[in-house]
Amino acid sequence: MKNTQTDIQGLPIAAVERDTGLLKDTLRVWERRYGFPQPLRDVNGERLYPANQVDRLRQIKRLIDQGMRPGKIFAADESTLAEWLAGSGVSEAAPGHFRELIELLHQQRSEDLRQMLQQNLLKLGLQRFVTDLLVPLNVEVGLAWMRGDISVSDEHLYTEQVQNTLRSAIHALHSPGGSPRILLTTFPDELHSLGLLMAEAMLAPEGAHCTSLGTQTPLADLAKAAKAGNYDIVALSFSQNYAARQAWAGLAELRRQLPAHITLWAGGRHLCERAPAIDGLRTLAEISDVLVALEEWQATQA
Repeated sequence: MKNTQTDIQGLPIAAVERDTGLLKDTLRVWERRYGFPQPLRDVNGERLYPANQVDRLRQIKRLIDQGMRPGKIFAADESTLAEWLAGSGVSEAAPGHFRELIELLHQQRSEDLRQMLQQNLLKLGLQRFVTDLLVPLNVEVGLAWMRGDISVSDEHLYTEQVQNTLRSAIHALHSPGGSPRILLTTFPDELHSLGLLMAEAMLAPEGAHCTSLGTQTPLADLAKAAKAGNYDIVALSFSQNYAARQAWAGLAELRRQLPAHITLWAGGRHLCERAPAIDGLRTLAEISDVLVALEEWQATQA
C-alpha cells in the first residue's frame, strides 16, 4: 500500500534547516555527494527527514563547527564518529559558571541569565567578556544543544540575551568621531549576526566607529553604503555553514566594487584555509584577530 503523508514521519527540509543550522542547499549536496541524509518523500515528492537523521545532522554540524571537513566526517566509520563526538562533548570539567548558565537556559530563566551575563561583563570588561566567556560558552551551548540538553528555543534565548548584553555595552562606548570607520554586515544567505556583535564589542573599546547593517546585505547596496559613508573598512562575518567558495566569489566581487582605499575584513576560521589572493583583504580566524587587524590598519595609516 502506498504511503500517504500521514503515514510518513519526518520533518520538512525547511524545519531541518532551522533546527540544525544547515542550509537546504547543503543538505541536498550532501545527499547527492555522500548519500546522507536519506530523506523520505511525502505524496507530493517533498523531502521528509526522520528524527534519527536530524539528530545525526546535528552531530555532523557540531563537528564541522569545530573545524572538521564534511568529507572526513562522512568517510569515518561509526566508532570513529563516536570517538570524535565523545571528545568534543562538554565534560563535567567544564567551568561551573558555564554549567550554571546552560541550566538557566534549560529552565528558561531569562532574567537570571541576563543578570549572570551582566555580572560577568562587569567583572571581565567588554573585550575579555567576548574572548574569555562568550567564545568558549558559544561552543558549550552548541554542544548542549547537540546532546539534546537544551532545545532550539533555549538556544534562541541564549542568543537574544547575549545580543542584548553586547548591544547595551557597545552603546555605552559609542564614539561618533572614532577612527577607523568600520561597516559591519553579512552577505545574503548568512543569517548569523552574533559574530558581528562580538567583533564590534572588541573594536568599540579601541575607539573605532562601527556601524552595523545587520545581516544579508546585497553586495551592490553594501558597496554603495561603504562609499557613501566614507568608511575605511568593511567587515563581514561568515559562519561555518557558509560555503567558502561562495564567500570568496562574493568577496572578490565586492572588492571590485569598492575603492582601493577601503580595506576588507572577512571573519571565519574556515575562510583562512587555502585563501585566494585578494588585494586589500584580511582574513580573521579568531575573534581576537580583529585587534591585530586593527593595529595593522593603524600602522598603514601612520
